[in-house]
Amino acid sequence: MTTPQTRLRLVMVRRVSTIGQAIDGYGLDAQDHDCRRWNSAAGHRIVHSVVDGDKVTTSGTSTVDEREGLMEAIEWIREGRADGILAPNLDRLARELTVQEAVLAYTWALGGRAFTADHGEHLEDDEDDPMRTAMRQMRGVFHQLDRGMIRKRLKDGRASKAAKGGYAYGAPPFGKQAVDGELVDAETEKATEELILRWHEEEGIGPRPITRRLNEQGIPAKRGGKWHPATVARILDPEARTAQNERSARDRARKKEVTRLTRTEKMVKVHVR
Repeated sequence: MTTPQTRLRLVMVRRVSTIGQAIDGYGLDAQDHDCRRWNSAAGHRIVHSVVDGDKVTTSGTSTVDEREGLMEAIEWIREGRADGILAPNLDRLARELTVQEAVLAYTWALGGRAFTADHGEHLEDDEDDPMRTAMRQMRGVFHQLDRGMIRKRLKDGRASKAAKGGYAYGAPPFGKQAVDGELVDAETEKATEELILRWHEEEGIGPRPITRRLNEQGIPAKRGGKWHPATVARILDPEARTAQNERSARDRARKKEVTRLTRTEKMVKVHVR
């Protein structure tokens, strides 16, 4: 006599991936469809659904406890309201191998089970079956490699375009706009820029008085907000803009390193719980 299969309560975990959407178009609707199709065949029950984003941060390289949707799913397991998680694939569960392994270890430690629509159940590590762990981690490695190659191609494409004289980086300066990948004059902003330069040349006033005058006259800044002296200074002195961009690049590099170290500390904490 065949033992009937246990009907599990699963939390569906989907993730918006900025890079992935741009390349493969695997959006939330498609992820939902794949998860529900697999679940229908498997005979389980989806009791809740959560969504995370690449900061919808920014890069998506977040740790377990920075994934609010995923943490909510895990809390359902901790509280006994769900038996496991279901994601479309390991790539949507986590973009990096270290995060993937932490997610699975955390889920298993709570007595939960982990499934993906493209594979089925990812069984807990077994000392008698090292190939199980190796094959799962290899899938994670190739997902991570694929993402890295996509980012590299995008970066190389921007660099190539910039080398040919095209516009490839950052927000256009005041007075300019990007059209079909090229910088052209923005007529309204150009008129404001000429006004700023005229005030500076004819009246000899600096960034702060000009900023005050612009705001008093209700002349909008580039994004429609208030003017700031630093913005006016960059218009008066293009070299100031270059220096500011260089400072911003250094600041981003420092923040990236701090984030990397913080993520490592969090990953260690997750593994030792």
